Amino acid sequence: MDAKQNHIAIVGGGTAGWLAALMLQKAAGPTGPRISVIESPNIPTVGVGEGSTSVFRQVLLDLGIDETDFIRETGATLKFGIKHAGWRKDGKDYFGPIDDPNALSPAPAGIPSNWLHHLQLAAGKKVADSHLFTGLMRASKSAYTQKDGRLIPLSPYHHAYHFDQARLGRYLTSRASDVDHILTEVEGLRRDPQTGHICALHCTEGQEIAVDFVVDCTGFRRAVIGQLDSTWVSYADMLPLNKAMPFWLEHDPKGDIAPYTLAQAMGSGWMWGIPVQDRMGCGYVFSDAHIDPDTAKREVEAKLRRPIEVRRIIDISPGRLSRAWVGNCLAVGLAQSFLEPLEATSIHGTLVQMLLLLRNSPDGLAEGAARDLNDSYNRTVARQVDDFAQFINLHYAGGRTDTPFWRDMTTNGISASQRDRIVEWQNQPITRADFDTLPGGLPHVEEQLYTPVLDGLDLLKKAPSKKVFATTLAKSDARKSLAGLKAEFASAARKAIPHTAYLQSCRGGG
Repeated sequence: MDAKQNHIAIVGGGTAGWLAALMLQKAAGPTGPRISVIESPNIPTVGVGEGSTSVFRQVLLDLGIDETDFIRETGATLKFGIKHAGWRKDGKDYFGPIDDPNALSPAPAGIPSNWLHHLQLAAGKKVADSHLFTGLMRASKSAYTQKDGRLIPLSPYHHAYHFDQARLGRYLTSRASDVDHILTEVEGLRRDPQTGHICALHCTEGQEIAVDFVVDCTGFRRAVIGQLDSTWVSYADMLPLNKAMPFWLEHDPKGDIAPYTLAQAMGSGWMWGIPVQDRMGCGYVFSDAHIDPDTAKREVEAKLRRPIEVRRIIDISPGRLSRAWVGNCLAVGLAQSFLEPLEATSIHGTLVQMLLLLRNSPDGLAEGAARDLNDSYNRTVARQVDDFAQFINLHYAGGRTDTPFWRDMTTNGISASQRDRIVEWQNQPITRADFDTLPGGLPHVEEQLYTPVLDGLDLLKKAPSKKVFATTLAKSDARKSLAGLKAEFASAARKAIPHTAYLQSCRGGG
């Protein structure tokens, strides 16, 4: 990154802001530009738990953050996937693990890379059962065993985390020693009359801060990008949930802390359950066209058989900006897009945005603001969010018709493109070729995530997967590979330290 830029200002702290600061700082190095986080002291944090994808762990390690220290200081827990409860018309639950056993067993020539998934499907067995992380979720285990007092990883897969946003924000702040932290409120902009670029930020008490590039991490307020030329693209037609009711629950003192996110389908939406070390962060995401907040609260209490204390009702609007990068301003995180938190897309999107930015503008953000790079970046970011919105929409295709909300989703709520793809995948095997990858191989939602969900919703059939092996001798080799992996995974799960015990060892510094 070019030191010719004197000041990169990140407006807004929180998870997105401080992750952006740390990633920019690492890329810039000691001779790079000044980086600051301008954070309002008056913005409250709801703080009812958040989940990540495995990309978050990769970034933490790349930033030199020790996992044990991170877990101890933030109260985080491990996450191996999602347990989806009640999303199918028959009421059955299913797991969505985030590891990929296919990556450990390269496919023979001419066979799709997800051949082990197809072997499970062809045999009429659940795709999730071929994953190590499914076994760890079911047994409430960690990702480690112990030998001679040392933690030994059980697999090459990156897991994810659950955490409290407020504690994570404070922890990331403590790691950003070379980042200026300015506590003030941005009230307006001074822009170059010819280019439209932001020259300075007007702050409370008359303060003006000169800037060369701005990263807007102010969440739904969109304090900077909202004053520039970027419009909102709504997903309300396929993601109609528009209210969130967050609350806390205490852990069962006799139970284990689950290493997965619970997504419990409800009458007019779904309820999240995110375990951090000292409690459960929960919330009901619902459609106010189908239920009002008071009735939603009663539904939750009937489901849980206990009263809850609602922290507040949050208005949500699923969608994204038409342009994330305008001039010398980039919107990141909730300032750029919002999707219901079913697949932990918020932090994931922030990280992918920053990785894409740093890969595509090695000579400095000022030069990167040229129209060609700007447009290319915006197209990629828009497609990334669009693809995740379609993936979340797929979760509602389980065929439920027992409430007005679910009848509406089953009848009219699944997007036309997803309906077409479901029909296609019931006749042809789902493969990596069905998905457009992101530039540079950046992590994205592809068949490794789609297949467990499609299978979990009972939307895949045996016949297409049998076609994968119809004209090859690879089926016996695949069976041997899968049997070997399953045996290894079963052994690893038996050896794994229980999740709660692992967390206790982190708190003790072990």
